[in-house]
Amino acid sequence: MTQRVELATVMDRLAVDALVTDYAVAVDDGDWEAYRGLFTSDGRADYRSAGGVEGDAHNVAAWLADSMGLFSMRQHLIVNRRVRFGTLDQDTGDTARVQADYINPMRLAGTNATAPDFVCGGRYAFALTRTDEGWRLREVVVQEKWRRLPDPRPAPVIN
Repeated sequence: MTQRVELATVMDRLAVDALVTDYAVAVDDGDWEAYRGLFTSDGRADYRSAGGVEGDAHNVAAWLADSMGLFSMRQHLIVNRRVRFGTLDQDTGDTARVQADYINPMRLAGTNATAPDFVCGGRYAFALTRTDEGWRLREVVVQEKWRRLPDPRPAPVIN
């Protein structure tokens, strides 16, 4: 590899990493316009493994806006990002796949809790395409592996 190719690869990795971070921030902040803007025009998302929906990014954003209203606080932590360039069908060098693990603590709206009372974790599979506007998501698939729900027992009273 030449230095120019290596620098381009580093720049692409940084841009892909920023897109994945922008995805998490858009969901956590409930910025559904920004969420939609991260996808290609035919972009899709699949949240079925977490009890959600699958469809085009615009319809999924509407579902997320409704379902995420249950939570007053959300914070995606996306780690262990594995980036692979140029692996999609009919690749022209402008595609990437990212696998990344996540932990997502959330607080139910209307509770006085100071800590999250709902936490889930799993793995994302992102398919990305370079567009004239930069890297965009073509597909997001969530594979939830576990979740911890609120404890239904009342908290003990301490005198």
